[in-house]
Amino acid sequence: MAPKSRFTRLDAFTKTVEDARIRTTSGGIVTIISLLVVLYLSWGEWSDYRRIVIHPELIVDKGRGERMEIHMNITFPKIPCELLTLDVMDVSGEQQHGVLAGVQKLRLAPQDKGGAVIDSMALAVHNKAEQARHLDPTYCGPCYGAVPPDNAEKAGCCNTCEEVREAYASKGWAFGRGENVEQCEREHYSEKLDEQRHEGCRIAGAIRVNKVVGNFHFAPGRSFSNGMMHVHDLQNYFSSPVTHSFEHEIHQLHFGPQLPDDVTDKNSKNTPWTNHHLNPLDNTQQRTSDSSFNFMYFVKIVPTAYLPLSWKPPKDYATKRQDMTWLGNLGNIYDGSMETHQYSATSHKRSLDGGNDKAEGHEERTHAKGGIPGVFFSYDISPMKVINREERAKTFSGFLAGLCAVVGGTLTVAAAVDRGVYEGATRLKKIRSKDM
Repeated sequence: MAPKSRFTRLDAFTKTVEDARIRTTSGGIVTIISLLVVLYLSWGEWSDYRRIVIHPELIVDKGRGERMEIHMNITFPKIPCELLTLDVMDVSGEQQHGVLAGVQKLRLAPQDKGGAVIDSMALAVHNKAEQARHLDPTYCGPCYGAVPPDNAEKAGCCNTCEEVREAYASKGWAFGRGENVEQCEREHYSEKLDEQRHEGCRIAGAIRVNKVVGNFHFAPGRSFSNGMMHVHDLQNYFSSPVTHSFEHEIHQLHFGPQLPDDVTDKNSKNTPWTNHHLNPLDNTQQRTSDSSFNFMYFVKIVPTAYLPLSWKPPKDYATKRQDMTWLGNLGNIYDGSMETHQYSATSHKRSLDGGNDKAEGHEERTHAKGGIPGVFFSYDISPMKVINREERAKTFSGFLAGLCAVVGGTLTVAAAVDRGVYEGATRLKKIRSKDM
């Protein structure tokens, strides 16, 4: 038997001769419709293959000794920058008092004058041009019983009002308006403080903290440690002839770098990141005219990694990850991936005078008295980490399998429909021929 005949016996696709085929109008219509359906479903399979989805994974965060960047932009319309202090502390024992590095304070005009930003040349109460540099080089200002600060321009002396304030803070003494302090009188500290009483303040920038449980807060007056307690000099805040308060608006607050705006654009239908990395405290507003009021935000932070479609882990990724990180943004990595954080937040507010929530229908809910007025953010770090990985919705082999299923399934259904139409038409003709 010839080799050809062996393969002929294995043919699963038997053919009919052309003379045995019957072509009908209904068959042509079904063929056209089936071809249109095949094209439509095939385009759907191609679109599904090209679609990028986000595949989340949850793992234990094994990072150690890392730092985290907190980005903020917050407006306080009823307290001047001179009375506003930003402090950071965490469970590791690290404390940052009066943070200025990486943070910009912008003086704002009073609300009844529009609240615009005042010229940056007028930001500081302590004008360096009026400090003691023009005095006798042998001049050594007194510290009034306090220890001169380590960062004094002249060792062992307090030649400026700011240095006297720091010396007082190191002792835990209230400073007030600087009356009877020659350095402050020379710099007209009290007069300039009075000029700013009606102003507001905006704090914008970023701070770096340990990636452990901690808090950062905005409170009035210079801060210092008194034994095991963290306290603030509240004298200028409560003795002011103008009523201050910690009414505020959080324009932006996030932990770590953000995904680009064009990636997270909510109006775009082509990006898979639209619903990812939302900051729940953005555009939050809190109103109060009570100077003895405390706002608290409890933030739960979840470490998050974003891996783009083209990302491939290097062989030594686990050991050299820190060397690959671009520390300027604490999270942007040169290979296109990003290490950042998401968070959820709850808030609470209370008057320092105590009381209950009877006005809100909760008379059983009472608040303790005492505390420091201000805005406090207490953050906790989750031990779990979320990895959002970009992936194709379907592999190429899956695309081919789906394409074959579309073509084969459509043609099979079309053949069944055509057969049914043909059989129905044939029987109808027989019935009509009998009636005639």
